[in-house]
Amino acid sequence: MRFLSTTPTDGITERDFVHDGVPGVLWTPGHPAPLVLGAHGGGQHKRAPRTLAQAARCVAAGLAVVTLDSPGHGDRPRSPQDDRFITEIRARTAAGQDATTLLDEYCAVLAAQAVPEWRSALDDLLDLPDIDSDTGTRFWGMSMGAAIGIPLAAAEPRVRAAVFGLVGASPNLVPAAAQVTVPLRFLLQWDDQLVARDAGLALFDAFGSRQKTLHANPGGHGEVPESELDSAVRFLAG
Repeated sequence: MRFLSTTPTDGITERDFVHDGVPGVLWTPGHPAPLVLGAHGGGQHKRAPRTLAQAARCVAAGLAVVTLDSPGHGDRPRSPQDDRFITEIRARTAAGQDATTLLDEYCAVLAAQAVPEWRSALDDLLDLPDIDSDTGTRFWGMSMGAAIGIPLAAAEPRVRAAVFGLVGASPNLVPAAAQVTVPLRFLLQWDDQLVARDAGLALFDAFGSRQKTLHANPGGHGEVPESELDSAVRFLAG
């Protein structure tokens, strides 16, 4: 892990880094803190406005946060495979066709690459003096971030709590969800135009966790209420 810059602001330290070629950002409060792995949504990046807002919430609650640019996103180059998926998804969407199956396939491709990257970065992050490694890590991810985070939480025993949302059941996610047994919250938007309500409910049902809660609110994809986001951070900090 190679740190590129360090910026202290109002008790928060922000550090840009590269780990095995993957760019990321780490935010820490002024004391050793539990670490939240925050995965951004599709078409976004490590400094997207929603990612920054959620990181600020977490740090204010006494948590450290790290985010990585997902494959083909942010400062990472797109592969020919990325271009093929994105072009076809946009074409289907523009034509008013259902792109759900193609989106699920693309997210599965991204997760297969991103999960090992997250686990490798975590090896180094937990050795930092300002990370409290004794309490394990938490995960936060919506939409594509959840599609990456669910298989990550299934594979990574150091993730001990999670907040997922804005994603539905698919042949790739349901088996992974069954292996997730940590306490979790699942956020669902009742009028989500990208994720069918029944698909979201089916994915929630598939999780193997005995301690899981469904938080459903009216509104479309990306319209999760601020109060729900604040509550989810308290859950992760608890």
